[in-house]
Amino acid sequence: MSTHNVRLEVMLFLEKNIDTFVESYLIPVEKIWQPTDLLPDSQNETFYEDLKELREIAKDLPYDFWVTLVGDTITEEALPTYESWLMDVEGVKQTENIGNGWSKWIRNWTGEENRHGDVLNKYLYLSGRVNMREIEITTQYLINDGFDIGTGRDPYKNFVYTSFQELATYISHNRVAQIAKKYGDNKLSKMCKLIAGDEMRHHMAYSEFVDQIFKVDPSEMMLAFQYMMKQKIVMPAHFLRESGQQAISSAFEQFSDSAQRAGVYTASDYVDILRKLIEKWKIDKVNGLTAEAEKARDYLMKLPDRMARISERLVIPQEPHIFKWVNPAVVK
Repeated sequence: MSTHNVRLEVMLFLEKNIDTFVESYLIPVEKIWQPTDLLPDSQNETFYEDLKELREIAKDLPYDFWVTLVGDTITEEALPTYESWLMDVEGVKQTENIGNGWSKWIRNWTGEENRHGDVLNKYLYLSGRVNMREIEITTQYLINDGFDIGTGRDPYKNFVYTSFQELATYISHNRVAQIAKKYGDNKLSKMCKLIAGDEMRHHMAYSEFVDQIFKVDPSEMMLAFQYMMKQKIVMPAHFLRESGQQAISSAFEQFSDSAQRAGVYTASDYVDILRKLIEKWKIDKVNGLTAEAEKARDYLMKLPDRMARISERLVIPQEPHIFKWVNPAVVK
């Protein structure tokens, strides 16, 4: 049987439990938080006082923090790209307006993720510290430009990517929450803490999908894991560009530097995530591997230490890039 057919069989096997996955890792619409719960209520008589307080606190947050928060928001707002990508994965069907269990999972996951961009976008708009039109231009570019995460339509590779990426976004939003709290912005801190909680649940789901695949198709799952780590996990924000920039990805490196300087997401975090996935999936204990998959395992087991040595040699520019997003561009 071809590798393609085996993957479809495995996806069908996992799909039988999709309702359990939805119930275990996602929260019903009526019970989960909504953006309005966390922002000044325009129908409330205290709206203007609440808004003034939000804007006063926002003035104290540092420049690299704002750049990172804007980049995170734009990434969350580009959700249509991610949903359309996942809907094209082998084993996912959208026929007859209903589709199969996998399309149900993706739609429900998308519904949860959509709230993140909504709440962050509204916070940025109310803060008075950013140029919303520039942010909107970058967001539209990011959606227009799409992205290529190197997975093709392969579900195994896609689930490695989402397992990694959801944990990365958890780290990023959680760090933003910690920094916001340090500067006295308790509302933003709570907001990002809740977003981080969503991301962790999603990470647990996708990593569970991979864990289940390792039990039924270990060699191909190991090879898919190795493939993704060899080419490195590309961040969803990789194609960031500002207005007037013709080249795709023109703004990503400077955004990444800001995130590193702010301590929101660093090269060492990337290595730590890899270690966590190796531990989560018990890579060293997987049985029944082919000779090729055994070599892939050896590569993966040695990779974190190699990458840690490389990350230690990275030099991050100390002079911030001035983005059009943040206004006024006061670096402090």
